[in-house]
Amino acid sequence: MFHNNNNLTILQPLPAKLLPDGKVLLTRKLDEAVVELTKYWDGSITVMMEETQTGNDNLDRKVFDIDKLSFKLEVISFDLITPALLHKHKTSLVLAVPGYRQNHISNICHLAGVPCIYVSEYTLKTRKQIVSVNTKNPIVRLWRMAWQQYQEIKQRAAIATADGLQCNGTPTYKDYLKLNPNSMLFFDTRISEDMLATDRDIEMRTHNRSEDMPLRLLFSGRLIKMKGADHLLNVALELKKRGANFEMFISGAGDLEKMMHDTIAAHQLQNCVKMLGVPDFKTEFLPFVKDNIDLFVCCHRQGDPSCTYLETMSCGVPIIGYANEAFEGISEMSETGWMIPMGKPKLMAQKIIQLSYNREVVKAMSFKSLRFAEKHTFEKTFKARTEHMQRVANNSISIRKAACMKKNVGSRFDVVSD
Repeated sequence: MFHNNNNLTILQPLPAKLLPDGKVLLTRKLDEAVVELTKYWDGSITVMMEETQTGNDNLDRKVFDIDKLSFKLEVISFDLITPALLHKHKTSLVLAVPGYRQNHISNICHLAGVPCIYVSEYTLKTRKQIVSVNTKNPIVRLWRMAWQQYQEIKQRAAIATADGLQCNGTPTYKDYLKLNPNSMLFFDTRISEDMLATDRDIEMRTHNRSEDMPLRLLFSGRLIKMKGADHLLNVALELKKRGANFEMFISGAGDLEKMMHDTIAAHQLQNCVKMLGVPDFKTEFLPFVKDNIDLFVCCHRQGDPSCTYLETMSCGVPIIGYANEAFEGISEMSETGWMIPMGKPKLMAQKIIQLSYNREVVKAMSFKSLRFAEKHTFEKTFKARTEHMQRVANNSISIRKAACMKKNVGSRFDVVSD
């Protein structure tokens, strides 16, 4: 069965929490992504999500009216997705995410004759790093590591069966490229053309900023161990110990927030470390970063392809960060930023001090960061992804039609006569 009516089905791994009065808890990031997709995808879009009874800890979580969403939302267990269900929805392409809940989807799509593209983010190495950071019990940690290893086998088989692969960041692109010939690389971001910094923004921000003035540092994101939020204050303490002239701004919320406030008070860091909470991203946070920040400090202790990298560079702000595989990849491609060995906050502080005496180097890296971000805006990224989706879908359908024609032609001669 072949569908030419371009119904795209997206299997979103983050579960949905259904609320009373026809409302649902999702993320703004999901809504914005689908809205952008609708500009380039010639057809309807259905988003399938599993249900959760708990909320989510994403900073951009938001309550939506189900009837007012830009897409059709279907809350369903992924175990119930069958060829018959895909045919019922007249699905022409499925976007899935490799992992425990969706590794079977490429086989389902194959049976249904519906093209499937996986969107990958986390390598086995990164998933193990996340387990290591978040699991204290050594026995539980060992079991979870083994489980991730087992899942990797199933994940690689799923990707090899799929019709295409889209890789968010270089880590999975390098790991899975050979598994699927229809692979593409992209960098996730929510920065549209009109939100980009300008050369003038950088010139204004860096004008007359001599080494006598504080170097202005920033971190934004979830304040959790996985994002290295606990290491930020280690960097700040080392900078203070060495007599550095700096200001550190920390934007976000999370499990470590109270501990961070307590540490700032206990070590009298109030004059140089400011907790910003969660300002509005577009109207408050971005203008603040463009106008006031010299350097982004990224202590991510694993290689997830965070939006943080591109969104920071879009403000014309360079990054100094731990050499996790995601930052390593984007730093090499863009030829920007400064990489520090993983888990070494003292070395991070030492490099920051060196840069504070080399403001022109920081300024030059600011321009290079912006140049790279300009090539990977929200619009350009989703346009390229949609074009890839359409090519994969058309190619897959053409191959299946050709196979059917060959089978039908062959059967005309498979008649035994007396």
